[in-house]
Amino acid sequence: MLLFYRMGDFYELFFEDAKRSAQLLDISLTARGQSNGEPIPMAGVPYHAVENYLARLVNMGESVAICEQIGDPATSKGPVERKVVRIVTPGTVTDESLLAEKRQNLLVAICPLNPKQPEAEYAISSLELSSGRFWITKAHSSEQLAAEMQRLEPAELLYPESISLAGLPLAKAKCKRRPAWEFEQQTAFMLLTRQFGTQHLEGFGIKNDEPTLAAAGAILHYVKETQRAALPHIQALITEHPQDAIILDAATRRNLELQQSMGEGDTHLSAVLDKTVSAMGSRQFQRWLQRPIRNHQELNQRYDAVDALKENLDFENIQLTLKQLADIERIVARVGLRSARPKDFARLRDSLAKIPEVRAFLSHRSLSYLHDIIEPFPEVVDLLTKAVIEQPPLLIRDGGVIAEGYDKELDELRDLATGATDYLKQLEQRERERSGIATLKVGYNRVHG
Repeated sequence: MLLFYRMGDFYELFFEDAKRSAQLLDISLTARGQSNGEPIPMAGVPYHAVENYLARLVNMGESVAICEQIGDPATSKGPVERKVVRIVTPGTVTDESLLAEKRQNLLVAICPLNPKQPEAEYAISSLELSSGRFWITKAHSSEQLAAEMQRLEPAELLYPESISLAGLPLAKAKCKRRPAWEFEQQTAFMLLTRQFGTQHLEGFGIKNDEPTLAAAGAILHYVKETQRAALPHIQALITEHPQDAIILDAATRRNLELQQSMGEGDTHLSAVLDKTVSAMGSRQFQRWLQRPIRNHQELNQRYDAVDALKENLDFENIQLTLKQLADIERIVARVGLRSARPKDFARLRDSLAKIPEVRAFLSHRSLSYLHDIIEPFPEVVDLLTKAVIEQPPLLIRDGGVIAEGYDKELDELRDLATGATDYLKQLEQRERERSGIATLKVGYNRVHG
């Protein structure tokens, strides 16, 4: 793991981290001070461009700890206090610049259901932190486990020290061995009930002693460890039963070219069939393609919806609206993680304002079930409209994000900051009237203020 250490306008790296980052990022390697008589290697990247460098490192499978300056240099005696505020890993990224728009970015954990027979059955859990989707399932053999890894294509894989990953299709995954206690079922149950604010998990259709919880607990522990923040957008745990979907082994998935072409170019099935117009829709389509369900009722419901949209070319009208929607799923996750930027709130506001238009298209009798599950959230739209300006700046530190009139105290402070001269004149006049001293002066002094 690399440590990005905030110093002024740069994130600096030292010693071996500096040498490694200089090689990976093609940045200058310099030196600062000495240790044991030897120059200390140092490299750095500008803080305003850090996301670009993080994206490159994550794509290489690297993890980065971000250490920020949290103390005030003006009041600190000695070194300014710093703290690791987050750890960026391939499976836990949520920033827009670090994610592929139309692909899931999954953190996956696996562990044997019976430690005495580590190759018999496996618990599998996956989390898409950028959306809050959280699943558990099981594989009944090493072959099924390989097929699941082919389907999920994890960006990062957690596994206990007791098992081997030999033979699994994990070319793209950053694999991390974790201590066995993180995969204990009892620990997992405690973590999960605390996360969901429940006393048991039966509300999710999961028995309290369900052994596959061990993998979910390992994921939750890892995410809390790396994010250093609450995870309010993770609100449910879904069980995927193997018998509910068509079983496709790893070889079949490769031969069907579901998401990877065996030849050159993007000629795989997903690229050919994906006619969605939103990133959220594309990711949902890929989930359906990778896991074909066997439930006839649900399948017929999908077919009926397609037929209804094809009537009178309604799908062309709704596509125009869907194209204008931002990635609501990922924006809401960043809001929950408190890493959203001002433009995220503006895009969320504008996208939610379009929801009634989408619902109007779906008011057709054949599409009523879709209409009924879409919530318009008018109170959120109203709040964001009042609170955030039409075109906010990129970063919160640039200021000017909150709309005028939303907060009286903020408006007064802004007026004071931008109209200090007028304020002093008004104060001078008030004090003259109060004191009766016609020659009283109120002014600004650079030394005393």
